[in-house]
Amino acid sequence: MPENLSRLAGRQGLDNNLFEKMGVMARDSGTPSSDDVSALAHEFLVGDASAYGTISFYDFLKEDNKGKSVYVCSGSCCMLAGTQDNLIDEIKKHVPADEIGHMCCLGRCHENGAFNYNGLNYSAQSADQIEALFKGESSTSDTYITTAIGTPVLTSEFPGIDPYYELLSTVFEKGQDWALAEIKTSIIRGRGGAGFPMSFKLEGCRSSEGDEKYIVCNADEGDPGAYSDRYIMEEQPHSLLFGMIVAGFIVGASRGVVYIRAEYPESITIITQAIEDLREKKLLGDDILGSGFSYDFKVIGAQGAYICGEETAMLSSIEGQRPEVRVRPPYPTVEGLFSKPTVVNNVETLAGVYYILKEGGAAFANLGTVKSTGTKLVSLDGFFKTPGVYEVEMGTPLSQVVNELGGGFNASIKALHIGGPLGGLFPIDMIEKLNIDFESFSENGLLLGHASIVCIPEDYPLVKYLHHLFEFTSLESCGKCYPCRIGAKRGEELLDKAINKSQKIDRELFNDLLETMELGSLCALGGGIPLPVQNALKYFDDELKEYFEG
Repeated sequence: MPENLSRLAGRQGLDNNLFEKMGVMARDSGTPSSDDVSALAHEFLVGDASAYGTISFYDFLKEDNKGKSVYVCSGSCCMLAGTQDNLIDEIKKHVPADEIGHMCCLGRCHENGAFNYNGLNYSAQSADQIEALFKGESSTSDTYITTAIGTPVLTSEFPGIDPYYELLSTVFEKGQDWALAEIKTSIIRGRGGAGFPMSFKLEGCRSSEGDEKYIVCNADEGDPGAYSDRYIMEEQPHSLLFGMIVAGFIVGASRGVVYIRAEYPESITIITQAIEDLREKKLLGDDILGSGFSYDFKVIGAQGAYICGEETAMLSSIEGQRPEVRVRPPYPTVEGLFSKPTVVNNVETLAGVYYILKEGGAAFANLGTVKSTGTKLVSLDGFFKTPGVYEVEMGTPLSQVVNELGGGFNASIKALHIGGPLGGLFPIDMIEKLNIDFESFSENGLLLGHASIVCIPEDYPLVKYLHHLFEFTSLESCGKCYPCRIGAKRGEELLDKAINKSQKIDRELFNDLLETMELGSLCALGGGIPLPVQNALKYFDDELKEYFEG
Protein backbone atom coordinates (compact mmCIF):
# COMPACT_ATOMS: atom_id res chain seq x y z
CA MET A 1 0.00 0.00 0.00
CA PRO A 2 2.69 2.66 0.83
CA GLU A 3 4.41 1.96 -2.50
CA ASN A 4 1.10 2.42 -4.33
CA LEU A 5 0.51 5.71 -2.50
CA SER A 6 4.05 6.79 -3.37
CA ARG A 7 3.47 6.23 -7.08
CA LEU A 8 0.03 7.85 -6.86
CA ALA A 9 1.53 10.95 -5.23
CA GLY A 10 4.13 10.99 -7.98
CA ARG A 11 1.40 11.56 -10.57
CA GLN A 12 0.73 14.93 -8.95
CA GLY A 13 4.44 15.55 -8.39
CA LEU A 14 5.99 18.38 -6.40
CA ASP A 15 4.09 21.32 -7.84
CA ASN A 16 0.70 20.10 -6.62
CA ASN A 17 1.88 18.60 -3.35
CA LEU A 18 -0.49 16.89 -0.92
CA PHE A 19 1.67 17.47 2.17
CA GLU A 20 2.11 21.14 1.34
CA LYS A 21 -1.65 21.57 0.95
CA MET A 22 -2.23 20.02 4.37
CA GLY A 23 0.01 22.71 5.85
CA VAL A 24 -1.82 25.48 4.02
CA MET A 25 -5.17 24.23 5.34
CA ALA A 26 -3.84 24.32 8.91
CA ARG A 27 -2.49 27.88 8.83
CA ASP A 28 -5.49 29.73 10.20
CA SER A 29 -6.75 27.39 12.93
CA GLY A 30 -3.74 25.13 13.54
CA THR A 31 -5.39 22.02 12.09
CA PRO A 32 -7.42 21.25 8.94
CA SER A 33 -11.16 20.72 9.35
CA SER A 34 -12.60 17.24 8.75
CA ASP A 35 -14.38 18.54 5.63
CA ASP A 36 -11.11 19.92 4.27
CA VAL A 37 -9.37 16.61 4.94
CA SER A 38 -12.07 14.69 3.08
CA ALA A 39 -11.94 17.08 0.13
CA LEU A 40 -8.18 16.79 -0.02
CA ALA A 41 -8.30 13.01 0.14
CA HIS A 42 -10.81 12.99 -2.72
CA GLU A 43 -8.65 15.33 -4.82
CA PHE A 44 -5.57 13.14 -4.42
CA LEU A 45 -7.45 9.83 -4.70
CA VAL A 46 -6.44 8.60 -1.24
CA GLY A 47 -8.73 7.38 1.50
CA ASP A 48 -9.97 9.65 4.27
CA ALA A 49 -8.24 7.36 6.76
CA SER A 50 -4.89 7.77 5.01
CA ALA A 51 -5.21 11.56 4.97
CA TYR A 52 -6.31 11.67 8.61
CA GLY A 53 -3.51 9.28 9.60
CA THR A 54 -1.02 11.69 8.11
CA ILE A 55 -2.45 14.85 9.62
CA SER A 56 -2.87 13.37 13.09
CA PHE A 57 0.84 12.51 13.25
CA TYR A 58 2.38 15.98 12.99
CA ASP A 59 2.66 18.39 15.91
CA PHE A 60 1.49 21.35 13.82
CA LEU A 61 -1.35 19.66 11.95
CA LYS A 62 -3.09 17.45 14.49
CA GLU A 63 -6.24 18.41 16.38
CA ASP A 64 -4.28 19.19 19.57
CA ASN A 65 -2.63 22.08 17.73
CA LYS A 66 -5.88 23.95 17.23
CA GLY A 67 -5.75 27.55 18.45
CA LYS A 68 -2.09 27.58 19.43
CA SER A 69 -0.25 30.89 19.02
CA VAL A 70 2.90 30.34 21.09
CA TYR A 71 5.23 27.35 21.16
CA VAL A 72 7.78 26.96 23.95
CA CYS A 73 10.96 25.01 23.24
CA SER A 74 11.00 21.66 25.06
CA GLY A 75 14.43 20.62 23.78
CA SER A 76 17.17 19.19 25.96
CA CYS A 77 19.27 22.37 26.17
CA CYS A 78 16.46 24.64 27.31
CA MET A 79 15.29 21.95 29.74
CA LEU A 80 18.74 21.52 31.28
CA ALA A 81 19.22 25.29 31.48
CA GLY A 82 16.06 25.50 33.59
CA THR A 83 14.68 28.52 31.73
CA GLN A 84 11.37 27.23 30.45
CA ASP A 85 9.12 27.08 33.54
CA ASN A 86 9.65 30.77 34.21
CA LEU A 87 9.27 31.50 30.51
CA ILE A 88 5.87 29.80 30.42
CA ASP A 89 4.74 31.72 33.51
CA GLU A 90 5.70 35.00 31.86
CA ILE A 91 4.08 34.11 28.53
CA LYS A 92 0.82 33.32 30.36
CA LYS A 93 0.66 37.02 31.26
CA HIS A 94 0.27 37.79 27.56
CA VAL A 95 -1.67 34.86 26.06
CA PRO A 96 -4.14 32.31 27.48
CA ALA A 97 -2.62 29.06 28.71
CA ASP A 98 -4.54 26.98 26.17
CA GLU A 99 -2.81 28.87 23.33
CA ILE A 100 0.64 27.66 24.46
CA GLY A 101 2.10 24.61 22.77
CA HIS A 102 5.57 23.10 22.51
CA MET A 103 8.32 22.83 19.90
CA CYS A 104 11.50 20.76 19.97
CA CYS A 105 14.00 22.26 19.24
CA LEU A 106 14.22 25.85 17.89
CA GLY A 107 17.98 25.83 17.35
CA ARG A 108 18.59 28.51 19.97
CA CYS A 109 20.55 26.20 22.23
CA HIS A 110 23.23 28.87 22.74
CA GLU A 111 20.74 31.28 24.35
CA ASN A 112 17.89 29.16 25.80
CA GLY A 113 14.57 30.65 26.85
CA ALA A 114 13.44 29.89 23.31
CA PHE A 115 9.89 30.12 21.98
CA ASN A 116 7.97 30.71 18.76
CA TYR A 117 5.30 33.40 18.51
CA ASN A 118 3.24 34.14 15.41
CA GLY A 119 5.56 32.11 13.24
CA LEU A 120 8.84 33.65 14.40
CA ASN A 121 11.48 32.44 16.86
CA TYR A 122 12.67 34.35 19.90
CA SER A 123 15.00 33.91 22.85
CA ALA A 124 14.22 35.65 26.13
CA GLN A 125 14.86 34.95 29.79
CA SER A 126 13.72 38.06 31.66
CA ALA A 127 10.21 39.40 32.14
CA ASP A 128 11.20 42.69 30.48
CA GLN A 129 12.55 40.88 27.41
CA ILE A 130 9.41 38.79 27.07
CA GLU A 131 7.11 41.80 27.46
CA ALA A 132 9.07 43.69 24.80
CA LEU A 133 8.78 40.76 22.41
CA PHE A 134 5.01 40.58 22.75
CA LYS A 135 4.77 44.32 22.20
CA GLY A 136 6.80 43.98 19.02
CA GLU A 137 9.59 46.13 20.44
CA SER A 138 12.36 43.53 20.16
CA SER A 139 14.11 41.73 17.33
CA THR A 140 13.94 38.06 16.48
CA SER A 141 17.65 37.98 15.71
CA ASP A 142 20.08 35.97 17.79
CA THR A 143 23.86 36.14 17.97
CA TYR A 144 26.47 33.45 18.30
CA ILE A 145 30.10 33.01 17.39
CA THR A 146 30.91 31.43 14.03
CA THR A 147 34.56 30.90 13.27
CA ALA A 148 36.95 28.33 11.87
CA ILE A 149 40.12 26.88 13.33
CA GLY A 150 42.32 26.12 10.36
CA THR A 151 40.96 25.97 6.81
CA PRO A 152 37.43 27.43 6.45
CA VAL A 153 35.39 25.12 4.24
CA LEU A 154 31.90 26.06 5.39
CA THR A 155 32.47 29.38 7.17
CA SER A 156 34.35 31.37 4.53
CA GLU A 157 32.96 34.73 3.45
CA PHE A 158 30.42 34.60 0.60
CA PRO A 159 31.70 36.73 -2.32
CA GLY A 160 28.35 37.23 -4.03
CA ILE A 161 26.30 35.14 -6.44
CA ASP A 162 28.16 35.99 -9.66
CA PRO A 163 31.71 35.17 -8.54
CA TYR A 164 30.52 32.22 -6.44
CA TYR A 165 28.67 30.52 -9.30
CA GLU A 166 31.48 30.99 -11.80
CA LEU A 167 32.54 27.54 -10.61
CA LEU A 168 29.30 26.10 -12.02
CA SER A 169 30.49 26.81 -15.57
CA THR A 170 33.69 24.91 -14.80
CA VAL A 171 31.69 21.96 -13.48
CA PHE A 172 29.53 21.86 -16.60
CA GLU A 173 32.59 22.11 -18.82
CA LYS A 174 34.53 19.33 -17.09
CA GLY A 175 31.49 17.09 -16.83
CA GLN A 176 29.73 14.65 -14.54
CA ASP A 177 32.54 12.12 -14.38
CA TRP A 178 35.00 14.75 -13.22
CA ALA A 179 32.68 16.11 -10.52
CA LEU A 180 31.91 12.65 -9.18
CA ALA A 181 35.60 11.69 -9.22
CA GLU A 182 36.52 14.77 -7.14
CA ILE A 183 33.81 13.98 -4.58
CA LYS A 184 35.02 10.38 -4.44
CA THR A 185 38.62 11.54 -3.96
CA SER A 186 37.55 13.82 -1.09
CA ILE A 187 36.17 10.81 0.85
CA ILE A 188 33.51 13.13 2.28
CA ARG A 189 31.15 11.25 4.61
CA GLY A 190 27.62 12.23 5.56
CA ARG A 191 27.53 14.84 8.33
CA GLY A 192 24.03 13.92 9.47
CA GLY A 193 25.14 11.17 11.82
CA ALA A 194 25.69 7.93 9.94
CA GLY A 195 28.91 8.99 8.20
CA PHE A 196 28.00 7.22 4.94
CA PRO A 197 30.22 8.17 1.95
CA MET A 198 28.51 10.73 -0.24
CA SER A 199 29.98 9.34 -3.47
CA PHE A 200 28.32 5.94 -2.87
CA LYS A 201 24.89 7.53 -2.95
CA LEU A 202 25.67 9.58 -6.03
CA GLU A 203 27.05 6.57 -7.89
CA GLY A 204 24.12 4.39 -6.87
CA CYS A 205 21.53 6.90 -8.02
CA ARG A 206 23.42 7.68 -11.21
CA SER A 207 23.47 4.01 -12.22
CA SER A 208 19.79 3.44 -11.34
CA GLU A 209 17.34 3.50 -14.20
CA GLY A 210 14.58 6.08 -14.01
CA ASP A 211 12.87 8.64 -16.19
CA GLU A 212 13.03 11.08 -13.31
CA LYS A 213 15.43 11.46 -10.38
CA TYR A 214 15.56 13.69 -7.31
CA ILE A 215 18.06 15.30 -4.97
CA VAL A 216 16.57 15.76 -1.51
CA CYS A 217 18.20 17.81 1.22
CA ASN A 218 17.34 16.61 4.70
CA ALA A 219 17.18 19.95 6.50
CA ASP A 220 15.08 18.57 9.34
CA GLU A 221 17.84 19.18 11.90
CA GLY A 222 15.89 17.94 14.90
CA ASP A 223 18.67 16.97 17.31
CA PRO A 224 18.43 19.15 20.44
CA GLY A 225 21.69 21.01 20.79
CA ALA A 226 22.37 21.17 17.03
CA TYR A 227 22.08 24.40 15.08
CA SER A 228 24.90 24.01 12.55
CA ASP A 229 22.53 23.24 9.66
CA ARG A 230 20.52 26.28 10.64
CA TYR A 231 23.70 28.36 10.44
CA ILE A 232 24.38 27.15 6.88
CA MET A 233 20.82 27.76 5.69
CA GLU A 234 20.63 31.25 7.19
CA GLU A 235 24.20 32.48 6.76
CA GLN A 236 25.58 30.37 3.87
CA PRO A 237 22.51 29.29 1.87
CA HIS A 238 24.27 29.18 -1.50
CA SER A 239 26.76 26.57 -0.34
CA LEU A 240 23.79 24.24 0.16
CA LEU A 241 22.06 25.16 -3.09
CA PHE A 242 25.26 24.86 -5.14
CA GLY A 243 25.89 21.39 -3.72
CA MET A 244 22.37 20.29 -4.65
CA ILE A 245 22.68 21.61 -8.21
CA VAL A 246 25.96 19.74 -8.71
CA ALA A 247 24.51 16.55 -7.19
CA GLY A 248 21.62 16.84 -9.64
CA PHE A 249 24.03 17.34 -12.53
CA ILE A 250 26.02 14.23 -11.55
CA VAL A 251 23.06 11.84 -11.26
CA GLY A 252 20.82 13.36 -13.94
CA ALA A 253 18.15 14.82 -11.62
CA SER A 254 16.14 17.84 -12.67
CA ARG A 255 14.55 18.67 -9.31
CA GLY A 256 15.91 19.35 -5.87
CA VAL A 257 13.79 19.33 -2.72
CA VAL A 258 14.84 21.20 0.42
CA TYR A 259 12.83 19.76 3.33
CA ILE A 260 13.18 22.30 6.16
CA ARG A 261 11.82 21.82 9.65
CA ALA A 262 8.93 24.02 10.73
CA GLU A 263 10.88 25.00 13.83
CA TYR A 264 13.26 27.00 11.58
CA PRO A 265 10.93 29.58 9.97
CA GLU A 266 13.78 31.97 9.23
CA SER A 267 15.64 29.21 7.37
CA ILE A 268 12.61 28.59 5.15
CA THR A 269 12.39 32.30 4.29
CA ILE A 270 16.11 32.73 3.57
CA ILE A 271 16.46 29.57 1.46
CA THR A 272 13.34 30.49 -0.53
CA GLN A 273 14.73 33.96 -1.24
CA ALA A 274 18.14 32.56 -2.22
CA ILE A 275 16.42 30.29 -4.76
CA GLU A 276 14.54 33.26 -6.20
CA ASP A 277 17.84 35.14 -6.51
CA LEU A 278 19.25 32.24 -8.54
CA ARG A 279 16.20 32.26 -10.82
CA GLU A 280 16.69 35.97 -11.49
CA LYS A 281 20.31 35.25 -12.44
CA LYS A 282 19.16 32.48 -14.85
CA LEU A 283 21.07 29.92 -12.79
CA LEU A 284 17.98 27.74 -12.48
CA GLY A 285 15.46 26.48 -15.01
CA ASP A 286 16.03 25.13 -18.49
CA ASP A 287 19.46 24.81 -20.10
CA ILE A 288 21.44 26.47 -17.30
CA LEU A 289 24.40 28.47 -18.70
CA GLY A 290 23.87 26.78 -22.06
CA SER A 291 24.93 23.44 -20.60
CA GLY A 292 21.86 21.49 -21.66
CA PHE A 293 21.26 20.76 -17.96
CA SER A 294 17.93 21.84 -16.44
CA TYR A 295 17.29 22.05 -12.72
CA ASP A 296 15.00 23.73 -10.21
CA PHE A 297 14.11 23.63 -6.52
CA LYS A 298 11.10 22.96 -4.34
CA VAL A 299 11.10 24.07 -0.70
CA ILE A 300 8.92 21.95 1.58
CA GLY A 301 8.17 23.25 5.08
CA ALA A 302 7.90 20.38 7.55
CA GLN A 303 5.18 20.20 10.21
CA GLY A 304 6.89 19.01 13.38
CA ALA A 305 8.08 15.39 13.53
CA TYR A 306 11.57 14.36 14.63
CA ILE A 307 11.32 11.05 12.78
CA CYS A 308 11.36 12.96 9.48
CA GLY A 309 15.09 13.34 10.03
CA GLU A 310 15.22 9.67 9.00
CA GLU A 311 15.53 9.72 5.23
CA THR A 312 12.78 7.27 4.28
CA ALA A 313 10.28 8.77 6.73
CA MET A 314 11.05 12.17 5.23
CA LEU A 315 10.37 10.86 1.71
CA SER A 316 7.00 9.51 2.85
CA SER A 317 6.29 12.88 4.42
CA ILE A 318 6.96 14.76 1.18
CA GLU A 319 4.56 12.38 -0.57
CA GLY A 320 1.79 13.23 1.89
CA GLN A 321 1.92 9.88 3.65
CA ARG A 322 2.23 9.21 7.35
CA PRO A 323 6.01 9.54 7.93
CA GLU A 324 6.80 5.95 8.78
CA VAL A 325 10.23 4.43 8.27
CA ARG A 326 10.50 2.21 5.20
CA VAL A 327 12.05 -1.25 5.13
CA ARG A 328 15.28 -1.33 3.14
CA PRO A 329 16.20 -2.55 0.54
CA PRO A 330 15.22 -1.04 -1.82
CA TYR A 331 17.29 2.00 -0.87
CA PRO A 332 16.29 5.52 -1.89
CA THR A 333 18.96 5.59 -4.60
CA VAL A 334 16.86 2.91 -6.35
CA GLU A 335 13.33 3.71 -5.13
CA GLY A 336 13.09 6.97 -3.26
CA LEU A 337 10.77 9.95 -3.64
CA PHE A 338 7.67 8.93 -5.62
CA SER A 339 9.46 5.56 -6.07
CA LYS A 340 12.07 7.26 -8.27
CA PRO A 341 15.87 7.12 -7.77
CA THR A 342 16.75 9.70 -5.11
CA VAL A 343 19.84 10.97 -3.31
CA VAL A 344 19.24 12.16 0.25
CA ASN A 345 21.95 14.13 2.04
CA ASN A 346 21.90 16.54 4.94
CA VAL A 347 22.71 20.25 4.79
CA GLU A 348 26.33 20.17 5.95
CA THR A 349 27.25 17.32 3.59
CA LEU A 350 25.91 19.11 0.51
CA ALA A 351 27.47 22.40 1.60
CA GLY A 352 30.94 20.83 1.42
CA VAL A 353 30.72 20.19 -2.33
CA TYR A 354 31.68 23.75 -3.32
CA TYR A 355 35.08 23.57 -1.61
CA ILE A 356 35.73 20.08 -3.00
CA LEU A 357 35.18 21.19 -6.60
CA LYS A 358 36.90 24.54 -6.20
CA GLU A 359 40.03 23.36 -4.40
CA GLY A 360 39.98 19.71 -5.46
CA GLY A 361 38.98 16.50 -3.75
CA ALA A 362 42.56 15.87 -2.67
CA ALA A 363 42.69 19.21 -0.84
CA PHE A 364 39.57 18.24 1.13
CA ALA A 365 40.98 14.77 1.84
CA ASN A 366 44.17 16.36 3.19
CA LEU A 367 42.10 18.01 5.91
CA GLY A 368 41.15 15.93 8.93
CA THR A 369 42.13 12.29 9.32
CA VAL A 370 42.57 9.42 6.89
CA LYS A 371 39.04 8.05 7.39
CA SER A 372 37.31 11.22 8.60
CA THR A 373 38.31 13.83 6.05
CA GLY A 374 37.49 17.51 5.86
CA THR A 375 36.06 19.75 8.55
CA LYS A 376 33.11 19.50 10.93
CA LEU A 377 30.80 22.12 12.38
CA VAL A 378 30.40 21.78 16.14
CA SER A 379 27.50 23.40 18.03
CA LEU A 380 28.12 24.49 21.62
CA ASP A 381 25.21 25.15 23.97
CA GLY A 382 24.57 27.89 26.51
CA PHE A 383 26.60 26.27 29.30
CA PHE A 384 29.80 27.28 27.46
CA LYS A 385 31.32 30.67 28.14
CA THR A 386 31.56 31.31 24.39
CA PRO A 387 28.82 29.24 22.72
CA GLY A 388 28.46 29.11 18.98
CA VAL A 389 29.14 27.15 15.81
CA TYR A 390 32.81 26.34 15.29
CA GLU A 391 34.37 24.77 12.21
CA VAL A 392 37.26 22.45 13.05
CA GLU A 393 39.23 19.90 11.12
CA MET A 394 38.20 16.32 11.75
CA GLY A 395 40.53 14.88 14.37
CA THR A 396 40.65 18.07 16.47
CA PRO A 397 40.93 17.16 20.18
CA LEU A 398 37.61 17.55 21.97
CA SER A 399 39.47 19.20 24.85
CA GLN A 400 40.52 22.00 22.49
CA VAL A 401 36.93 22.53 21.39
CA VAL A 402 35.70 22.63 25.00
CA ASN A 403 38.45 24.65 26.65
CA GLU A 404 39.81 26.91 23.93
CA LEU A 405 36.90 27.50 21.57
CA GLY A 406 34.10 27.17 24.10
CA GLY A 407 36.11 28.93 26.80
CA GLY A 408 35.20 26.26 29.34
CA PHE A 409 31.91 26.20 31.21
CA ASN A 410 29.93 28.82 33.10
CA ALA A 411 28.57 26.19 35.53
CA SER A 412 29.68 22.91 37.06
CA ILE A 413 29.22 20.23 34.36
CA LYS A 414 29.37 16.48 34.97
CA ALA A 415 28.60 15.03 31.52
CA LEU A 416 28.41 15.83 27.83
CA HIS A 417 25.88 14.40 25.39
CA ILE A 418 27.23 14.76 21.87
CA GLY A 419 25.41 14.05 18.62
CA GLY A 420 21.76 14.50 19.60
CA PRO A 421 19.48 12.15 21.57
CA LEU A 422 21.07 9.11 19.93
CA GLY A 423 24.65 10.29 20.44
CA GLY A 424 27.28 9.44 23.03
CA LEU A 425 26.95 10.44 26.69
CA PHE A 426 30.06 10.45 28.85
CA PRO A 427 31.67 12.06 31.93
CA ILE A 428 33.51 15.33 31.56
CA ASP A 429 36.94 13.80 32.22
CA MET A 430 36.70 11.79 28.97
CA ILE A 431 37.19 14.89 26.83
CA GLU A 432 40.95 14.33 27.06
CA LYS A 433 40.77 11.05 25.14
CA LEU A 434 38.29 11.98 22.39
CA ASN A 435 38.73 13.72 19.05
CA ILE A 436 36.10 15.21 16.73
CA ASP A 437 35.96 12.36 14.20
CA PHE A 438 33.89 9.26 13.54
CA GLU A 439 36.56 6.73 14.56
CA SER A 440 37.50 8.25 17.90
CA PHE A 441 33.90 8.21 19.08
CA SER A 442 33.16 4.76 17.68
CA GLU A 443 36.25 3.23 19.31
CA ASN A 444 35.03 4.52 22.67
CA GLY A 445 31.49 3.18 22.27
CA LEU A 446 30.07 6.59 21.38
CA LEU A 447 28.53 8.32 18.34
CA LEU A 448 29.63 11.69 16.93
CA GLY A 449 26.40 12.37 15.00
CA HIS A 450 25.77 16.06 14.34
CA ALA A 451 28.57 16.97 16.79
CA SER A 452 26.18 19.06 18.85
CA ILE A 453 27.32 19.33 22.47
CA VAL A 454 24.71 19.31 25.21
CA CYS A 455 26.02 19.90 28.74
CA ILE A 456 24.46 18.14 31.74
CA PRO A 457 25.04 20.20 34.89
CA GLU A 458 26.26 18.64 38.12
CA ASP A 459 22.99 19.33 39.95
CA TYR A 460 20.72 17.77 37.29
CA PRO A 461 19.73 14.17 38.18
CA LEU A 462 20.91 11.89 35.40
CA VAL A 463 17.95 9.57 35.96
CA LYS A 464 15.65 12.46 34.98
CA TYR A 465 17.67 13.02 31.84
CA LEU A 466 17.35 9.36 30.86
CA HIS A 467 13.61 9.59 31.45
CA HIS A 468 13.59 12.64 29.16
CA LEU A 469 15.33 10.63 26.40
CA PHE A 470 12.80 7.79 26.59
CA GLU A 471 9.88 10.22 26.72
CA PHE A 472 11.26 12.03 23.67
CA THR A 473 11.61 8.76 21.77
CA SER A 474 8.14 7.61 22.77
CA LEU A 475 6.58 10.85 21.51
CA GLU A 476 8.59 10.98 18.30
CA SER A 477 8.44 7.30 17.28
CA CYS A 478 6.73 6.71 13.94
CA GLY A 479 5.11 3.65 15.51
CA LYS A 480 5.84 1.25 12.68
CA CYS A 481 8.01 -1.22 14.64
CA TYR A 482 7.09 -2.37 18.12
CA PRO A 483 10.62 -2.41 19.67
CA CYS A 484 10.68 1.38 19.32
CA ARG A 485 6.97 2.11 19.76
CA ILE A 486 6.46 -0.02 22.84
CA GLY A 487 10.05 -0.19 24.11
CA ALA A 488 10.43 3.58 24.43
CA LYS A 489 7.17 3.82 26.37
CA ARG A 490 8.16 0.99 28.70
CA GLY A 491 11.51 2.65 29.37
CA GLU A 492 9.75 5.92 30.13
CA GLU A 493 7.34 4.14 32.51
CA LEU A 494 10.09 2.23 34.35
CA LEU A 495 12.10 5.38 34.96
CA ASP A 496 9.02 7.38 35.94
CA LYS A 497 8.13 4.82 38.60
CA ALA A 498 11.72 4.71 39.84
CA ILE A 499 11.81 8.52 40.17
CA ASN A 500 8.34 9.22 41.54
CA LYS A 501 7.31 5.97 43.28
CA SER A 502 10.66 4.62 44.48
CA GLN A 503 9.98 1.45 42.50
CA LYS A 504 13.36 0.01 41.64
CA ILE A 505 14.05 -1.24 38.11
CA ASP A 506 15.13 -4.81 37.54
CA ARG A 507 18.51 -4.36 35.86
CA GLU A 508 18.26 -7.55 33.80
CA LEU A 509 14.83 -6.56 32.54
CA PHE A 510 16.10 -3.08 31.67
CA ASN A 511 19.10 -4.46 29.79
CA ASP A 512 16.81 -6.80 27.85
CA LEU A 513 14.64 -3.83 26.92
CA LEU A 514 17.65 -1.90 25.63
CA GLU A 515 18.90 -4.90 23.66
CA THR A 516 15.49 -5.47 22.07
CA MET A 517 15.28 -1.83 20.99
CA GLU A 518 18.85 -1.81 19.69
CA LEU A 519 18.59 -5.01 17.65
CA GLY A 520 14.93 -4.98 16.65
CA SER A 521 14.15 -1.39 15.66
CA LEU A 522 13.81 -0.47 12.00
CA CYS A 523 15.73 2.80 12.24
CA ALA A 524 18.22 4.72 14.34
CA LEU A 525 15.61 6.27 16.65
CA GLY A 526 14.62 3.11 18.47
CA GLY A 527 17.91 1.44 17.67
CA GLY A 528 20.04 4.37 18.76
CA ILE A 529 18.45 5.59 22.00
CA PRO A 530 19.91 2.66 23.99
CA LEU A 531 23.44 4.00 23.34
CA PRO A 532 23.38 7.09 25.60
CA VAL A 533 21.40 5.11 28.20
CA GLN A 534 24.02 2.34 28.21
CA ASN A 535 26.75 4.99 28.36
CA ALA A 536 25.11 6.50 31.43
CA LEU A 537 24.75 3.12 33.15
CA LYS A 538 28.42 2.44 32.47
CA TYR A 539 29.92 5.75 33.55
CA PHE A 540 27.47 6.92 36.21
CA ASP A 541 26.61 3.73 38.06
CA ASP A 542 27.29 5.35 41.45
CA GLU A 543 24.59 7.94 40.78
CA LEU A 544 22.09 5.61 39.12
CA LYS A 545 22.40 2.38 41.12
CA GLU A 546 19.89 3.47 43.76
CA TYR A 547 17.18 3.24 41.09
CA PHE A 548 18.05 -0.34 40.10
CA GLU A 549 18.15 -3.77 41.67
CA GLY A 550 19.72 -7.03 40.58
